[in-house]
Amino acid sequence: MSSDYQEFIQQIHNKTGIDLSLYKEAQMKRRLTSLREKRGYKNFHSYFQTLNGDPALLDEFLDRMTINVSEFYRNRKRFEVLENKVIPYLLQKKKSLKIWSAACSTGEEPYTLAMILSKYIPLRQVEIIATDLDQNALERAEAGRYHERSLKEVSNEVKSEYFIKDGPLYEVKQEIKNCVTFKKHNLLADRYEKSCDLIVCRNVLIYFTEEAKESIYRKFSSSLEDGAIFFVGSTEQIFSPQKYGFDVYDTFFYIKQH
Repeated sequence: MSSDYQEFIQQIHNKTGIDLSLYKEAQMKRRLTSLREKRGYKNFHSYFQTLNGDPALLDEFLDRMTINVSEFYRNRKRFEVLENKVIPYLLQKKKSLKIWSAACSTGEEPYTLAMILSKYIPLRQVEIIATDLDQNALERAEAGRYHERSLKEVSNEVKSEYFIKDGPLYEVKQEIKNCVTFKKHNLLADRYEKSCDLIVCRNVLIYFTEEAKESIYRKFSSSLEDGAIFFVGSTEQIFSPQKYGFDVYDTFFYIKQH
């Protein structure tokens, strides 16, 4: 690792509390180098000097670092398993659920969860906590207004039931917004939620080192009630789930052991 990038990692850690060394280096360095060059800086040292005093540049950096690719019902087949198998299983055990959507990006995932749950129980019995590292993404999530491209997996029936069309945008209805609480959270540094019935963390762990992933799995396991479910992304299969107190429940779904 170049000393220029190494120094940058340390400076970013000191400034933001984000430890870039826990992300896979090749991917992260490539992404940040392209951003730095696009902004006209010849090295990370000069890039940080400006970024340190320029909130807009810092926001852009954080936005690029946290990979905001999201849509409603992303990987639809997995959400069908959630809807038809996981939620009925959880509701056999209790009538109100605490759900954590971790690394929720711009909010499509937690709102999808709320839409699915509303078919089963009154939303006042649902608490969805949605967290992300990126403040800009969280602000967009709270606004709940989306372009058509985020809704390509959404049926017309769901669109008419849960969204209000406003010109080119679709706004999530207030009753869905009301059961989601958005919070800033760093998976690598902040305290984790407790007593969750379902944790959804998809398509973000692939960016972390093995060491960071293991730590995150252990913390998620501690956050779940016995018999609760952990739902991961479709490239994020856990190869030794027992190591973290999980059994396989379905493909990309894990159950916390009793």
